[in-house]
Amino acid sequence: MTDTPEPTKAHFRSDVTVDLVKSAAGDSDVLFAARVSTAGEQSLEEVTKDPERSKGLINYLMRDRHGSPFEHNSMTFFISAPIFVFREFMRHRVGWSYNEESGRYRELEPVFYVPGESRKLIQQGRPGKYEFVEGTPEQHELTSRAMEVSYRQAYDAYQEMLAAGVAREVARAVLPVGLFSTMYATCNARSLMHFLGLRTQHEMAKVPSFPQREIEMVGEQMEQHWQRLMPLTHAAFNKNGRVAP
Repeated sequence: MTDTPEPTKAHFRSDVTVDLVKSAAGDSDVLFAARVSTAGEQSLEEVTKDPERSKGLINYLMRDRHGSPFEHNSMTFFISAPIFVFREFMRHRVGWSYNEESGRYRELEPVFYVPGESRKLIQQGRPGKYEFVEGTPEQHELTSRAMEVSYRQAYDAYQEMLAAGVAREVARAVLPVGLFSTMYATCNARSLMHFLGLRTQHEMAKVPSFPQREIEMVGEQMEQHWQRLMPLTHAAFNKNGRVAP
């Protein structure tokens, strides 16, 4: 009979992280792609020109929904977040590529999501038209305690099965979606704008959205990276109601 392994210490987090791994993205990418329709090979001259002088064109493209010029760029992010965030992420398929760490090929680390004190816990209203409000200290204490107990039990069961020789791909079935995972996500500005329009709330948005807070936290960090790369495109996105062209 196999001895039960010692319980592994779990680590609890309330944050998510997004790192920009690499990029080939700038406002000039939008301009040379747009101008090829009228300038042909001469549009290559836009690659080395200051895009600031043509920000009106970027705004026009955004306003009138000429979307394809915003696809000629690329950004790759490395994201650390709970599994349930990634399951929402996978709904975004057009213009995105994903590679996530695998529980079949590596032993998963005991890192779990527990909401921080600023996370609103109470849902009011009906789906599609609801809001979240602050929870009480007692509700926050209950949420943290219940999650931590459940996470520890699940990970202990996972470790027990691994120690007994059960395959990783089978043992992982006991682990919850609050477990942290990591992935690379690659997109272009157009696909990112569509993501942000759905997964973030913003005062300048023409169309309201009701994202889960945890995926919104990811979106906010991705937007900060993108804004630095393509400031004119980002400004036009906001000016025109944060609707992807």
